[in-house]
Amino acid sequence: MKSLDDAGVMNHAYAAGIVESALAGMRVTEERLPFTIRVVRDSGALDKAVAIRQAAYARHVPEFAAKLCAPEPNDNDPGSVVLLAESRMDGSPLGTMRIQTNRFKDLAIAGSVELPSWLEGRSMAEATRLGVALGHTGRVVKTTLFKAFFLYCQEANIDWMVIAARPPLDRQYEALLFQDLFPGQFIPMRHGNNIPHRVLAFEVGTAEERWADARHPLFKFVFETQHPDIDLSDADFSAWSHTVNPANLQRRAVAGA
Repeated sequence: MKSLDDAGVMNHAYAAGIVESALAGMRVTEERLPFTIRVVRDSGALDKAVAIRQAAYARHVPEFAAKLCAPEPNDNDPGSVVLLAESRMDGSPLGTMRIQTNRFKDLAIAGSVELPSWLEGRSMAEATRLGVALGHTGRVVKTTLFKAFFLYCQEANIDWMVIAARPPLDRQYEALLFQDLFPGQFIPMRHGNNIPHRVLAFEVGTAEERWADARHPLFKFVFETQHPDIDLSDADFSAWSHTVNPANLQRRAVAGA
């Protein structure tokens, strides 16, 4: 992440004072990860994301994976970002996720299903093309990518996170307290090779309260732990005229700002 010296509109001393005030009295810990998560901003990083994406899909839907050997148009769409997790040891790709907002056009999921009317006019972000490495590391990467998705939505002023998930991944989103928008229905997704998926959503603004009430096992990881290895400073948070200082992104999240 950029240091507070790069804050732009405020000097280092002033920025540090803001952070100290925000975190006063909070039980915040810092945790380093064996990998980093960053926003893809060059062709080399995008190639890594495509490689881990295709490898992950090949384990479950090999015919569809064959179509994912190159970057997709949506990877470079305005209002979209691709996240890449890389090993801190050797830079190898460990995971990826694409986030698309409805700032400029409808979510990809809207091409397969009409979302409930109560979501009309709400700011939304959809996570697609999730892929992680095998084993324990992949599970940790997947959880951290969810946190990065959530942080992005907080800072972009997103109301609802939306996903389409096929079994058994849908159960993992249920465990994260996503709600089923069409209970009992599995809907073919055009951007998912017409494979039936469940459609689930997560309200960003009430997440901390809901997770606290549920004593969610990931509450500390998401809300009370600062992860400097999640670097979203290259993301565009200008959606809906919401301006933030990327250098304070992690601190804003753990402070519940």
